[in-house]
Amino acid sequence: MPLPPLDDTIAAIATAPGTGAIGIVRVSGPASYTVANGLFRPFSGQLPSALPGGRATYGRIEWCGAVIDEALLLSFRNPHSYTTQDLIELQTHGGPAVLRRVLELCVELGARLARPGEFTLRAFLSGRIDLVQAESVLDLVHAQSETARRNASFGLSKVLSRKIDEIQSQLTNVYAAIQAVIDYPEEEVPEAQFHQPLGEAIKTIDRLMSTAKAGMLSRRGARIALIGRPNVGKSSLLNALIGYQRSIVSDIPGTTRDYLEAPLSIEGIPVTAIDTAGIHDSEDDLEARGVAMAREIARNTDLCLCLIDGSRDVVEGDIELLQDLSEERFLVVTSKVDLPAAWHPETLGVKSLPISSVSGAGIEELKGAIRDSLIGTAGTDDLWLTNERHIEALSNTRELLENAIDAPDDLAALDLAEALQILAQITGRTDVAEETLERIFAAFCVGK
Repeated sequence: MPLPPLDDTIAAIATAPGTGAIGIVRVSGPASYTVANGLFRPFSGQLPSALPGGRATYGRIEWCGAVIDEALLLSFRNPHSYTTQDLIELQTHGGPAVLRRVLELCVELGARLARPGEFTLRAFLSGRIDLVQAESVLDLVHAQSETARRNASFGLSKVLSRKIDEIQSQLTNVYAAIQAVIDYPEEEVPEAQFHQPLGEAIKTIDRLMSTAKAGMLSRRGARIALIGRPNVGKSSLLNALIGYQRSIVSDIPGTTRDYLEAPLSIEGIPVTAIDTAGIHDSEDDLEARGVAMAREIARNTDLCLCLIDGSRDVVEGDIELLQDLSEERFLVVTSKVDLPAAWHPETLGVKSLPISSVSGAGIEELKGAIRDSLIGTAGTDDLWLTNERHIEALSNTRELLENAIDAPDDLAALDLAEALQILAQITGRTDVAEETLERIFAAFCVGK
């Protein structure tokens, strides 16, 4: 589907569906004030088209002599608006019927219904924001945690764009120097001038890429499975992590046959903790299905907490369970340390985190270990990469720079030219394929 035209007038409801105290209808384009003049009657008597930009005025929305609603009109003159076009916002009461009627009247007066993300698309295509900022708008709308909000605000305030600009500047200087060597070999530009800046650019990319795992988890959330043999304290640990009783706790083994999910936040990362059935051999069909589901969940989560009861002897089933897990995706937890210990921590041959869900001992340390396992060394105040498109582009750029370092000048120039083109597509500073823009802005809500 081709990109929509930019020279007509669009309208959309800009607030979320449902009932609210206030609703907003947004209109952008050359006929915005014609639309406003046709339906809005300020109490001051002044036509909306006579209002200066940056003003708000109170009045009524009327049609054919009938009052639709009392409303506030916000006036934005081009180029000082979100889209850089003439733009008005009508703030009405937030009932769906009111908003739908106001939108219908805007269309009747010459506007067309906006497509998803079309207001932000116009802001991007007019140069008001770059592509990273446009994507950050969407991330900010969908942010479910403080970390996700912080990352989106970094993108919106051009922190990532400036880092990309720094890398581009380094590569542009190297590319120009290599071209000088090729075109003017008598100048004899030293080779060291090429290697050092390329190495610095690779280090910058590596620092950004080291945050990618944390960034993706902050955006989509992490899933953590609590696994172990029956009655090792999985349900108790789930309750201790989330701070309330979500799972029924019993001394009877096998209480949990299905799985339970509960949300929590660890270091700003949204986490879903999953309490699974106790893993053991069983001839009971229902129990066996629960065990199979627990194993499947363990294979498909971001992290497993493998619980082993510290008050009972370690058995072969505990060792087999540890051997089945991926070393990179599990933490061993020794539960019930408030009771007399039945074995020494060295028995397992792996590091174990002691906890007591009853007394709370070790729970905060466990949360810290979960945080380290999920996001590694990424600092909570650092910019994190959260967008797969950016991650892929930087990964491809790094590969090209590695090739350029060891390549002859003419081939290095080709690698650098391609790397510069890829970096420019992150921010949209070169022509970006329409299909890429369609894919990005189709994810937006209508009215944004």
